[in-house]
Parts: sequence; C-alpha cells; structure tokens
Amino acid sequence: MSFWITFLSVIRVLQQPDYSIIPMKKLINILLSLLLPASLYSMGFGLLERPGDQQALDSSSGSVIIRKCTDFQVKGDGSSEAWNRTEWIKISPQGNNPGLYETKAKVLYSSTGLYFLFMCEDKKLTSTMKADYLNLWEEDVVEVFLWPSEDFPVYFEYEISPMDFELPIIVPNYKGKFLGWLPWNYEGDKRTRHATSVIGGEKKSGANVDAWMAEFFIPYKLLTPLPNVPPQSGTRWRANLYRIDHDSGTALFAWQKTTRTFHEYDRFGTFIFE
Repeated sequence: MSFWITFLSVIRVLQQPDYSIIPMKKLINILLSLLLPASLYSMGFGLLERPGDQQALDSSSGSVIIRKCTDFQVKGDGSSEAWNRTEWIKISPQGNNPGLYETKAKVLYSSTGLYFLFMCEDKKLTSTMKADYLNLWEEDVVEVFLWPSEDFPVYFEYEISPMDFELPIIVPNYKGKFLGWLPWNYEGDKRTRHATSVIGGEKKSGANVDAWMAEFFIPYKLLTPLPNVPPQSGTRWRANLYRIDHDSGTALFAWQKTTRTFHEYDRFGTFIFE
C-alpha cells in the first residue's frame, strides 16, 4: 500500500505546472524510496547519503559508521589494504594536562571480530612493563571500551602498550563502582591478535621517536556472553577510544571526553555497523 501511495504522490508532483522548482534532492529521495527497500533507505544507503560521507560527519558528533571487511593479518603498521576503506577518528586531548600530540584511530569489523588501528604521535616512549595483564594505564597506552548493550552495565576494555603487551578485561560497572575481570580459558579463537610498531626510533622504553602504532583484533568469542554480539548491519554499540601519554606528566586523550574516569559509559560514543 505504501508503494502505491508514494507512487501517486510522485505523479501528482510531476503533474504540477511548476514542478521544476521542487528541489532536485527531494524529488530524487522520493524516487529512491520507491526503488530501494524501506529498511535500506531509512538507514541511509541511498545514493545521496553514503556511509563514507556519514562517517566523516559523525566522527565529531559522537557516532561513526564502522565499515565491514574480510579478515586480514594484523601486522602492527596498518599496511593492510583493508584500512583504506575507512576514515581516521580523531582522539583529542582532555583534562588539566593536555598533550599536543596528534592521536587518531581506525575501526573495522568482520564476521569474526573487530579490528583497531591507532596512530600516536610521540617524542619519547614510556613503556617499562614487560608482561601482559599489568597496570598498563600507568605508562604509555591506548585503550578501547566496547559496551554492546546499554541495558546491561557490563563492557569490555582492551589496553595495549607500545611494547605490545595487553590487558583484556570485562568490566561490570554499577553506578560508578567497577572492577575488571581477566578472561578465562583465554586461548584459541578467543585470543586477540595484536602487534605494534615505532616510527622514527627504536622500539624500546625511553627511546626518542616520532610516533608509535598499535593494531589489534578483538574476536567476538572473547566478548561472550555480552548481549548484542556479534553485531549485524545496523547494530549500534556504545564505545570509546582513549590514549594515555607520559612524556611530561600524564596526558589524557579521548574520542568522547569524560570528566572523572574513562569508565563513564554514559559519555561513550556510538559505533553504527555498516
């Protein structure tokens, strides 16, 4: 029935003697609503609103389109062709001691998990810890927080240092009271894949560098049993992207700024899966 109502509306428009003054974009949108399935059209997959355009606009307003990809090898330097399919997300300084370094990230998702790429401009690496599961946030680090379902106050936090040590934890957070839990049976297809690299210097703590990069893959099986996993086309997750640097004091960086801690999940942005 809605098809014929829209069809008759277009006919009436074209029969008007001054139809030529109707904005062309409005007329094309009417025609697209006839040709495309309603579900796709309402999600912005018409010719006038491409997902790539939407991401460039939304990265500063709290949401980004996450492009889909096929699985690829994590190398630590962002050299995979898959990364050319998406745009950088700016991660800005926050707090009383803001850093001046440029920080940005890219995100993709596949049928098995999510891929992340961080580029962190830097002058000196502060990364003395030499094992996983330590307090990595006390030194240079990047962090990802994934909150797949807003009606369930439990999210996943992932940290990785320039030396390629990781901290993957599930965090229950009840009204600001939170605690991180390490994964059990963390092996096989539940494990992350990760690598880091350094630009303009040596990969060691205290080294003078131009930047460092982190690339990692988080499998959906590691997020079990969080709801709303795996994501489908059109799924929305709340999320945030962070960096901590220790060149001079503690400098904090965030995609969506927080006021007290990185665990303020009500301030997270939104991932919209393509």
